[in-house]
Amino acid sequence: MPHYHIQTFGCQMNRAESARLAGWLRGWGFGEVASPEAADVVVVNACVVRQRAEERAVARIRALESLKRHRSGTILAVTGCLVPPQDGGLRERFPDVDLFLPAGDLSGLEGWGARLGLAGHPLPAATGPSAFLPIIQGCHNRCSYCIVPSRRGPERSRSPDEVVAEAREMVRHGAGEVVLLGQSVNAYGRDLAGGVDLAGLLRQLNAVEGLRRIRFLTSYPMDITDSFLHTVASLDRVCPAFSLPVQAGDDAILAAMGRRYTAAQYRGVVAHIRQALPEAGIATDVIVGFPGESREQFERTVSLVAEVGFDAVHIAGYSPRPGTPAARSLRDDVPSGEKKWRQQRLEAVQREVAARASARQVGQGVEVLVEEVTAEGQGRGRTPSGRLVFFPAAQDTVGQEVVVRVEQASPWWLTGTLKGGNGNR
Repeated sequence: MPHYHIQTFGCQMNRAESARLAGWLRGWGFGEVASPEAADVVVVNACVVRQRAEERAVARIRALESLKRHRSGTILAVTGCLVPPQDGGLRERFPDVDLFLPAGDLSGLEGWGARLGLAGHPLPAATGPSAFLPIIQGCHNRCSYCIVPSRRGPERSRSPDEVVAEAREMVRHGAGEVVLLGQSVNAYGRDLAGGVDLAGLLRQLNAVEGLRRIRFLTSYPMDITDSFLHTVASLDRVCPAFSLPVQAGDDAILAAMGRRYTAAQYRGVVAHIRQALPEAGIATDVIVGFPGESREQFERTVSLVAEVGFDAVHIAGYSPRPGTPAARSLRDDVPSGEKKWRQQRLEAVQREVAARASARQVGQGVEVLVEEVTAEGQGRGRTPSGRLVFFPAAQDTVGQEVVVRVEQASPWWLTGTLKGGNGNR
């Protein structure tokens, strides 16, 4: 039996696409191995959203090129946001790579298989209790720092019938939860005829038999409407969890970033979410050290994070991405040491905010979908709002909804013991 190995860098979308690639390879009779040295096909799914992520992916590709030169029969493929829709000079940059697959496009893999006469049909992406389900590719937002639109192209929504059919297939293979993915997930359906939108898709998925939970990410703040929030609140399987990147708390920096809202408007969106869904979890992304950002402007971001009380804040220092408007027209003038200091300061503020929020959960029972149980009996899962929970559990609880009594809390997760009951909402 031939074997494959896939290494994935970056976001949930990359992870979902790696699972889809694995389905193609398994359908052709390939088995998965843990080491590239034992694989006949090696795939690197590369992220370039930030400079550090690109450096890690490139280093891995270089190492695998060296491996390939010593094992001439190995097929090396690269996909993810490193690969633009056109070649972009990658064949000269990585001469030992056999196959470049643009992000989100498996047609190159399908064609490669056909040329080699590989028989069989793609199998469903491997799923666990929680499965990623991409519903829209690309992005129409033109944030000045972001490389995604040039790598994934304009927004392209999948048909509702296709999404629902895949969700049913995922449930049939053991998924109790699907996580709908898009670079700007609330843009779903804008390019489709018939007036379909994310709210309508959620209503269809809410009726899928056997599906316990539905999540979605990532949302552009100004795409969150009151009617959409009403839909989320009305559907018993849709989780009240939002990934809502703010990126900065200063209006001038937001404008330079190309974000189409002010800090006050963002706060207003959060207020509407919490009014409609008091138990909602809200995570965000922040970039520190954007070109021209002063210490005073950064402190406005600190104030926003402290005031809003996010469940999670993903913080990154600005890094110029080739070809983006910010890289072309703005000088990266905040020193790296200052970026690191700002990141650490913001992390400390968020740690205090998250610790207070977690502490309020102690003594309460929380509903958890069990995603994994280790050999040592350590269970792991999430609440509907997205809070990570650890607890002792048996293997046969995987995929079930349980109630955990919270006994200890850290800023980033809760720990407790099973109370019993199925935890259905």
